[in-house]
Amino acid sequence: MSDWQAGSALDRVEEQRVDPEWVAACWADPGAVLLSVGESAVAARPDGSLAPRPTSGDYHADRHYLLGLIDGRPWFATWAEDGLTPLRSIMDGLPAPELQAAFTGAGLAMWHANTRYCPRCGSPTRVVSGGQARACDNCGRELYPRTDPAVIVTILDPEGRILLGRQPSWAPGRVSVFAGFVEMGESLEQAVHREMAEEVALELTDVTYLGSQPWPFPRSLMVGFRARAERTEVTEAEGEIEAARWFTIPQLRAAMASGEVTLPQHTSIARRMIEAWLAGSLGG
Repeated sequence: MSDWQAGSALDRVEEQRVDPEWVAACWADPGAVLLSVGESAVAARPDGSLAPRPTSGDYHADRHYLLGLIDGRPWFATWAEDGLTPLRSIMDGLPAPELQAAFTGAGLAMWHANTRYCPRCGSPTRVVSGGQARACDNCGRELYPRTDPAVIVTILDPEGRILLGRQPSWAPGRVSVFAGFVEMGESLEQAVHREMAEEVALELTDVTYLGSQPWPFPRSLMVGFRARAERTEVTEAEGEIEAARWFTIPQLRAAMASGEVTLPQHTSIARRMIEAWLAGSLGG
């Protein structure tokens, strides 16, 4: 989780990007690059590294979106339909700056692809602020990229065991901590209590914030918590949670070593929370 607790390597240049001429100058910068992105996918090389290409030709605000600067170098993204690699398959191997660019680009480009028209009056919208917003000239409405908050929770019992579960759609053996989206009018902590009651029928105490992570599948912000359960009897939500099981540290290590269970990707906040518990550094 440490990468997401530090400042971003991607400078989003909020003040400068409102100037169209400044954004166009970034496009013309000799070091500027363009990353093709799609729905949860990016342009990548065979070795799994990102494959941005130098910017060339004319700058088009409606399809070239400024992500920001990495070490002073402008990064743009553009929507593509073909020739991309699933982001999940390569993200564990990306350095932090490129991972942030990939997460931002995939989410931003997909938002633009789905926000061509104003939800208030139905008129076409246009790109502004280098791709960070869209505007409707008919009714004056400004639109900004949508982020859906979700809570992700490490549940511990009185003995310090961790509860891990699996969804029916996951690969065999895959387990993780529990997560769910925040609903309208609900605080993050209220979402923790509701989601965990729905998924495993547990009442929780000591709900403690751990950290957060952007998650562009499709456009989420994962907010991590640790919580305590006073009882260990669980009831899995039918159709949503296939199985839930309590583990001690030795039990989980043995299950991982034997291949009985696998954990989420290393770059996910879920994996970092589980590894923090395995290392005895989750807190509480």
